[in-house]
Order: sequence, then structure tokens, then C-alpha cells
Amino acid sequence: MKVLLLKDPKEKDSGPDPYIKELGSYSLEATLIPVLSFEFVSLDSLFEKLSHPECYGGLIFSSPRALEAIKICLKEKSKKEAWSKSLKQMWNIKPTYVVGKATASLVEEIGLVPQGEKSGNAEKLAEYICSREKPNSSALLFPCGALKREVLPTVLREKGIPLESLTVYQTTQHPDLQESLSSYFSQQGIPASVAFFSPSGVKFCLQHIQKLSGDLINQVKFAAIGPTTAQALEAAGIPVSCTAGSPTAQELAAGIHRALHPHNC
Repeated sequence: MKVLLLKDPKEKDSGPDPYIKELGSYSLEATLIPVLSFEFVSLDSLFEKLSHPECYGGLIFSSPRALEAIKICLKEKSKKEAWSKSLKQMWNIKPTYVVGKATASLVEEIGLVPQGEKSGNAEKLAEYICSREKPNSSALLFPCGALKREVLPTVLREKGIPLESLTVYQTTQHPDLQESLSSYFSQQGIPASVAFFSPSGVKFCLQHIQKLSGDLINQVKFAAIGPTTAQALEAAGIPVSCTAGSPTAQELAAGIHRALHPHNC
């Protein structure tokens, strides 16, 4: 049975993508189609803020892209030296809050220690932060995307925890998306399951998939990496067959397997 994963391939070169591998363990044949392109912005402003850890109470990262923005900054020799010599140690005295394992591992790559990675989504991370931060302390620095949801900022604001957001990337549709989807459906046919990894993915892909599937769309089991993505699908009138309990390859693969084989469970 075939599964279509609407996500970017894993960026590291160490073996197969974990989602393809995990689905393969259930004898499911998965294919990745990249959905999003990212444009990084305000990088000088980002490094300027990172250069003054004394002004902040800590850092928040809710997506791997925000870490990519920092890694681009650190490619410049002088900035890399400043980070290694003093800034990294100064930030490490303060908490670095993250959502999910992928973001946590990128935080570790730049030499910081992630906290709250098991939160799984912005709502739970906001609760975790509120349990650890005092109201009216120094602001937490939040490098984020232009399409960030307001859940985390709203919860922190209500609890009186200061937050300074900085948009460091913008999300657009991948230039090859339409062609890749058409090619997949013409060569592989209609998949047994389609997994979405973000509300942006729903926005950019769903209409194409509905058109390519035609009357057979009701046979497709739709999966979501988390509750936010599931809500975006439901808002578009798509029944969600499974939502991963946490945003990991293991949870998503197990959920898709259950959705495709309900009688075996």
C-alpha cells in the first residue's frame, strides 16, 4: 500500500528519511513530495539580538527553520567566533524552549541545551513555559516564521510572561509542487493514505490532491502530524483518519497503519 508524505526530505545525509523507514516497517511504500520553500529574512537583526543575551530571559524555537536562520548567520566567520567564544555560554545559562525532536537536535547542533521538546505542539509548550517562568521577568526571544500561529504568544501574554517575536523566515509554495503531485498520481496512482505535516501544506496541496483523486478521494485515509494540521484539514471539510500522538515518525506510522488496517487492531 502506498503512502504520500507531504514534507521535505530529511536534511542530514545519514541514511533514509525516518518516516519512509518507519512506514516501511509496516510494509507501506512511502514517497516524499516537498511542499514548502523558505526565504530567510531579518538575519542581521536576528544576530544583533543574539549578541545581547543579557537583554533576554531565554529563547523559544517552535520550528527547525528558525534554527536554520541562526546557522546561516553562523556561517560568517566573525559571527561564528563571537558565538563560540562567549555568546553560546551566555545563552546556556538561560532556558532554550523547543517544540519537537527535530528542533531540539538543531538546538544541540548550535551548542545549546533544549527544554520542553516532548511538548509536541505550541499549546503544550506554552503551558510548560508558564510553569517555569515568572511574570514580568526579562522577555523571551522568539525567532519565528511569518505564518506563526498566535497560540503561544497569546498564552504567554495572558500569564504576563514577556515575549519578543522576530520573523526570520517566510513560507511559500515549493516551485515544483504541482508538477511533482501530477507526476506522482500519474505514475503511482491514488495512494492509500496522504499525510500532511503543516497547515501550510494543507493550504498549498489539498486542492491539487482533490482534483487528481476525483471521485476516489473518499477511499484515501488522511493523516496529520499534529492537532493544528488536523484542524486545518477538518476546516477544509476533510475527515482525518489519524493524528499522530506526538510529531514523530513512529507515532505517525503506527497511526497510518491502524487507519489502513482497522480490523487488525
